[in-house]
Amino acid sequence: MQSFDKTVIKHSKTSPKPLQFCTKFFNNQRIPCQVQMENQEQDQKITEDTLKQYWKSGYKIVGPGKHTGVEVCRWAKKALKTGKYCYKALYGVKSHRCLQMTPTVDYCTLSCVFCWRRFVDRSKAHKQWDDAKTVLDEAIKAQRQLLIGFGGNRLVDKKLLWEALHPAHVAISLDGEPTLYPYIVSLVEEILARGMTAFLVTNGTIPERLQEFLQRNVEPTNLYLSLYATNQEDYERVTHPFIRNVFKRVVKSLEVLKLFKKARTIIRLTMVKGLNMQHPEEFANLALKANPWFIELKGFTWTGAAMQRLPRQAMPTMQELNDFAKIISEVTGYKIKARDAYSRVVVMVRDQETWNKNLELIKLQDEVIKQKIGTADTSFNEKDFKLLHGKA
Repeated sequence: MQSFDKTVIKHSKTSPKPLQFCTKFFNNQRIPCQVQMENQEQDQKITEDTLKQYWKSGYKIVGPGKHTGVEVCRWAKKALKTGKYCYKALYGVKSHRCLQMTPTVDYCTLSCVFCWRRFVDRSKAHKQWDDAKTVLDEAIKAQRQLLIGFGGNRLVDKKLLWEALHPAHVAISLDGEPTLYPYIVSLVEEILARGMTAFLVTNGTIPERLQEFLQRNVEPTNLYLSLYATNQEDYERVTHPFIRNVFKRVVKSLEVLKLFKKARTIIRLTMVKGLNMQHPEEFANLALKANPWFIELKGFTWTGAAMQRLPRQAMPTMQELNDFAKIISEVTGYKIKARDAYSRVVVMVRDQETWNKNLELIKLQDEVIKQKIGTADTSFNEKDFKLLHGKA
C-alpha cells in the first residue's frame, strides 16, 4: 500500500494551490471569496490556537497525534431530551448512542466550496498517526466528557444518558477524508470487534483504500460514497481538489464499492443549487456503477464557513430535492423510501428485497449491541452510571 501522504496528495495542475483558494462559484459565475486559507509554518499541524478554536466550536481533539476529532451530534442531543432520532434510524441508528468522529481533522483531498469547515492547511498531513485502538479509546472518552453536562438536565432520562455514555454506533465522517488515515481499516475492524456499528463516509478519491478493505475482508456496517459532480471539469470547479484525475479516481471507487457484499452501500449526492444541482440523469448513471443499496440526496445547508463562500439561496428547497430525486428514481428504478425535511434528505432504496435485507441487518445489529455493549433495560445500574458520569 502506497503512502498517500507523499504520493497522492499533490496539487493538480489545474487546481488552485491551498493558499490561493479564494474563488467561489454560483450559477456558473465567479464570486470573490472572502476567506483565504491560512499558512502554518509549524511542524505540528494542530497548534494550541487551533485546539482552542475547535473547542469553542464544540469539538474535542484527542490522542497523542492530535488528528482525531469528536463532536456530539445535534441529533444525539435532541434524542437525549426528546427520544427522537435522525433519519438514519432507517439503518438502525439510535441517535443518542451515536459517536460522531473523524481520524483526519482538517486533512482532505478536496476543499469543497460548500464545505462548512474552516480550511487551514487542508492538504497538509498530520505529523504523527495514532493506532486504531488509541483513536477509538480516546474518541469514546471524549464523547463521555462532552456529555457530562447532560446529567444535570431534568429533561434527560438517566437510562438514555447511560446508553449515550456507552456508544453503539460510530459515524466516521465529521471532518476531512477518513480514508487518508493509514489505519482506517484497522479502526473499522476495532469498532466492529467491540459490537458497535461502523459508518464510514468517503469522498471516493482513494479507491486503493477501499480495495484494502476487501483485501483484508473487513467491511463497515454502512459505507457511504459522496458524489459531487458528474465529470472532471465540474469536480474541479466544485471541489478544488489537491489530487490529479479526481473524477477518474471517484469512478474507480464506485466500481470497487460494487464488490462489497456485507456493508450497506450508499451513494450520497450533496446538492447545492446553482453549483452542482444539474444533470440528474448523469448522477443516476454514475450511481448505478456502484449498484448501491441506497441513494441519498442531501440538500446543502448554509452554515459554518460555507456561509462565506456561497449565498443562502444555494440551499435547495425540499420540493427541488424531491423533483431531482424523482428523475433519478425514473432512471435507476430505485424507489423513494423516505423524506426528511428537517435533515433535508431524500432516501431511495434499490428494491423491496434490499429493504428487507436492511431490516434483517438492523435486527442483527441490535442483537450484537445487546450482547457486547448492553442496553439500559438490561445493563443499567446507578453505581455504573455515577462512575461514568464522574459523580461517584
